[in-house]
Amino acid sequence: MELTLAITGASGTIYAYRTLQLLAASGAVETINLIMSNIVPTVAQVEMNVNLREPTAEKINNWLGLAKDSKIIRFWRLDNLAAKPASGSNKQAGMIVVPCSMGTLGAIASGAGTNLIHRAADVCLKESRKLLLVPRETPFNAIHLENMLKLSRVGATILPASPSFYHQPKTIDDLVDHLCFRILDQFEIPHSRKTQWTGEEVK
Repeated sequence: MELTLAITGASGTIYAYRTLQLLAASGAVETINLIMSNIVPTVAQVEMNVNLREPTAEKINNWLGLAKDSKIIRFWRLDNLAAKPASGSNKQAGMIVVPCSMGTLGAIASGAGTNLIHRAADVCLKESRKLLLVPRETPFNAIHLENMLKLSRVGATILPASPSFYHQPKTIDDLVDHLCFRILDQFEIPHSRKTQWTGEEVK
């Protein structure tokens, strides 16, 4: 399976970090096309104390704890509109935008193709491939909600970064993992089932 994953400047870089780790370890994904918006290094520095400025494959692999020479992640510059994810002729399962800023959401909803994230998302919609958007904002205003509804109507899946608690999380990592497992579920990618609802009564 080949997927595109875009990280934007919304708060929640840890969701992208953990999703990338899980995808790389799943055994179901051969290639991850990674795109980052320009503000991501600033947010990642503040939230995770990691330096993603002037990213290279080796720097990204090191951040994710992958082997230095791992080839699973292919990094594409935001301004590279000739990249593989920009073309519908490149066969892939779909795209994840995590976290998804309201600016990116609005640009995708408008059909703007001003950078590779917008264009790659537009390709998924026009080719009827799965486009999964993980918005991280609160509260939503009417424009945000209208853009989400518009995208949902044309086939995108909106999966908000909203934590749940029925799996009795003990740590922030537990909360992050649960959301990331839900992301993987959308592509039927295997993962730990320890947070999956069983329907059993709590005693």
